[in-house]
Amino acid sequence: MTAVVKRFQALTTDELYRLLKARVAVFVVEQNCPYMETDDRDQAALHVWLEENGEFLAYLRVMEKGVESDFVSIGRVLTLRRRQGLGSRILQEGIRAAREIFGADTIYLEAQTYAKSLYEKQGFRQISDEFLLDGIPHIQMLREERGNADERGG
Repeated sequence: MTAVVKRFQALTTDELYRLLKARVAVFVVEQNCPYMETDDRDQAALHVWLEENGEFLAYLRVMEKGVESDFVSIGRVLTLRRRQGLGSRILQEGIRAAREIFGADTIYLEAQTYAKSLYEKQGFRQISDEFLLDGIPHIQMLREERGNADERGG
């Protein structure tokens, strides 16, 4: 399995098509949630995905601080094969990219509530009450490097 990290400008048209197709399949069709999936933020994102033998398996995007929140953020997390550890693996790759490319010591995300434990296993903690986003229950979560939390007495 290969992890790929690319900025928008480096994506081939085939890669862009595959990642948008996967996002629409999961977030619009599978979740029966009509919304504008292309949000004009992809151009500012790092696109991270897992593939094997040319097959697209999992995806997320990483945003630099200030694009979606006051912190580097992760979003659009998906897997196309469930219950195979791909969610954890793509999150690890996203965290690595956020740290190595954007120097993130704190990472923000808005998680669908049902997936809370997946994110907690990767060091995220809930920082908000549940809220609806496009009709789906979500929570805000934050992941802080240990040294950063210790400096604030956490």
